Amino acid sequence: MTSSEPQPAAGPQRPTLLVIGDSLSYYGPKGGLPADHPRIWPNIVARELDWDVELVARIGWTTRDAWWAMTQDPRVWATIPRAGAVVLAVGGMDTLPSPLPTALRETLRYVRPPRLRRVVRETYGWLQPRLSPLGWPVALPPRVSVDYLETIRESLAYMRPDLPVVATLPSVHRSEQYRAVHRGRPAAARAINRWASEKSVPLVDLGEAVHADIHSGDANPDGIHWGWNGHSEVAAAMAEAVRMVRRDARLAAEDIR
Repeated sequence: MTSSEPQPAAGPQRPTLLVIGDSLSYYGPKGGLPADHPRIWPNIVARELDWDVELVARIGWTTRDAWWAMTQDPRVWATIPRAGAVVLAVGGMDTLPSPLPTALRETLRYVRPPRLRRVVRETYGWLQPRLSPLGWPVALPPRVSVDYLETIRESLAYMRPDLPVVATLPSVHRSEQYRAVHRGRPAAARAINRWASEKSVPLVDLGEAVHADIHSGDANPDGIHWGWNGHSEVAAAMAEAVRMVRRDARLAAEDIR
């Protein structure tokens, strides 16, 4: 085909589910998985809606990291124009006990030489579970988490007033790394609920969806990440939430078949 020949008409573009998350978005019962793994919840939701999906996530991400992804990741910029909905699947890491400064954990990778880095990392790993029963401080206070969520929502509304946003309540855990302590969750859940109610943002309660799974023998042995039942339950709740804000989700899928 030459440039002078007529080009085929482009068909309707499939909506994209933009998920900004943490490792709960892509870890399974045995560890981290590629973004296109069919059994992680973002891909289950995308199949259910007959949408595409763009997963932007890393282990340990908080709501602050989600904001940084919004401002620094060109994948996010490229996806927003074609997004059918945005899911902010962050906030769980914010609620975990962080008696040692979060900045210390984030900068361990930069310690040189490697021998010193290993010593510092091992020391951090030894101290974290022993200090976690204090339950305080958490990685991010609820007020700060909500500020970042609202900044993200406002920014998306400025760029795409029609773009729905779905947020999440923190998951639950039984991790020995944190001595199964999760005292920061109730305050964070209350703060996120208030914000979501004020801004009419649908919420998916990850803790409720995965509680049975995380306490079963099928979840990841680390006590934080879920098994396949957890991913399935979250996907079902998330698909329903997206349909609440995109009543045309099924119709859009039918139109592009």
